[in-house]
Amino acid sequence: MFNNSNPALVTGGCGFVGRHLTRRLLKEGYQLWIVDDLSIGLHPDEWLPGNDKRKEIAAGVFEYDDGGVIFVHGDARDFFSSRIDLGTLEEPAFGDVFHFAAVVGGRLTIDGNPLAVAIDLALDALCFNWAVQKTPERLLYASSSAAYPVDLQGEDGAVALKESDIEFGGRLGQPDMTYGWSKLTGEYLARIAHQHYGLHTACVRPFSGYGEEQDLTYPVPSIALRAAKREAPLTVWGSGLQGRDFVHIDDCIEAALRVLAAVNDGSAVNIGSGKLINFREVARLFATLEGYEPEIKPVEDKPVGVHSRYADISHMKEVLDWEPTISIEEGFGRVLRVAHERKAQGL
Repeated sequence: MFNNSNPALVTGGCGFVGRHLTRRLLKEGYQLWIVDDLSIGLHPDEWLPGNDKRKEIAAGVFEYDDGGVIFVHGDARDFFSSRIDLGTLEEPAFGDVFHFAAVVGGRLTIDGNPLAVAIDLALDALCFNWAVQKTPERLLYASSSAAYPVDLQGEDGAVALKESDIEFGGRLGQPDMTYGWSKLTGEYLARIAHQHYGLHTACVRPFSGYGEEQDLTYPVPSIALRAAKREAPLTVWGSGLQGRDFVHIDDCIEAALRVLAAVNDGSAVNIGSGKLINFREVARLFATLEGYEPEIKPVEDKPVGVHSRYADISHMKEVLDWEPTISIEEGFGRVLRVAHERKAQGL
C-alpha cells in the first residue's frame, strides 16, 4: 500500500485533511514536501513533529527534522509553474503525490463565494500538466461527493450515491455549485492523465468528513461546541432534516491510501459510511453525549445545500476490502471532547 522510496508531495498539506495525511505518512516513514499558502491551513510550527529543528532555506521555504519535511509556504499554482524560488533545493523525483490543495470551506463559502471556489479549476489543471511532465509514480486526487448530480439528492427520490452515477462519456448531471464542477473536472483530468500519458492516478470522493481539529465553519464541530456550552435551544441550520454521510477523518485517510494502492486508471471510489444522518439527529446525539435534553431548533435562514447526500459503499468495500471502523458515537465523542477544550479557551 505504501510507496515511500522517494519523497512524497502533499499540496494543501496544512489544512484539516492535509495535516492528518501528513502525520500518517510520517508514521509510515515518508520523506515529505508540503506546499500550502496557509490561507486556511495552520503553519507547521503549530502541529508538525520535529518543528524544533526548523531552518529556512529560502524565502518561505523551510526544512524540518533535518530534511525529513520540506515546507513550501506558497500557492500550489506557483509551485506547479516553477515560480517559487527553492534556494539551494532542487525539486526531487516524487514517488506519491497527494493533491489536496483547494479553495474549500463550509456552505457559506460554497454558496456565498462561488467564483473564489472556481480557482480550484486552475489549481487542478496546473497540477495535472505538471504531473504528466514530472511523472511521479502515483497521484491521488481529492475529489468530493459534491461532484454527484444534485437531482439525486433532493427531498424526493434521494438515493445512496454510487460511483456509476457519474458517467464520463455518458450522464454527468449537474454537480453542486462551482465546487462540484471543479471536482468533476479534476476527475476528468485524472482519467486523461492516465489514458493519454500513462500516469498512475486515482480519485477519492469523500462524503462528510469530520474530526477533532476541523474548524468551526463546518457543522459538526460548531454543533459540538454549542452542545458543550449546553445551549438551549440547540440550533441547526435550515430545517435540520437535510442529511449527510459522516465519516471520521482517520477513516478517510486510511481509505485514501488504500484507493491509491488499488486504483491506477483515474477512476473514483467513494469514502463514506453508507448511513444517512440528518442534522437534527446530529444535534440530538451531541446533546445525549453531553448529558442534557435541549429543544433542537432549526434556523431557516442559513444555507444548507442539498437535502440528502450519502454513499453507496458497495464498490468501496469490494475494491478496498475495507469499511470505516470509527462509529459515529466514538467519533462525535472525540469531537465533543475538543469542543470542551475550545469552550475553555473562550471560543
